[in-house]
Amino acid sequence: MLNRSKAWALLLLVATFVAGIAVGVGGRALWVRSAYGGAPDRSRGVDRLMAELNDELALTPRQRDSVHAILQRHWTRMNAVWDTIRPRFDSMRAELDAEVAAQLSPDQQAKYRDHMARHRHQREKVDSGGTKR
Repeated sequence: MLNRSKAWALLLLVATFVAGIAVGVGGRALWVRSAYGGAPDRSRGVDRLMAELNDELALTPRQRDSVHAILQRHWTRMNAVWDTIRPRFDSMRAELDAEVAAQLSPDQQAKYRDHMARHRHQREKVDSGGTKR
């Protein structure tokens, strides 16, 4: 059984770890907002995709109007679904990170957080239609 001072030390360690995760997640959210000028404008995704499709497919004006309307309708619905799923996904990702970090030294934990932040940033860039470096 743990004595009182060891229990407090363990509690402080766990609290510090949880606070670090919270600060990392919150800081990243602020960084993303500031880097992209506030909350992302979802219509830019449709407009960007339309521009790409128009360039690659040489759409007629009628096709452009029809495809744009279809994309807009589905894009809005898909984003509504993502908005409901995102908190659960973020929670699962935080749990995964916590379990991995628990296996690492403090130095490795910092490197792991940096690596995952870079990986996730690149993934979001690719998923949003950007080019991977």
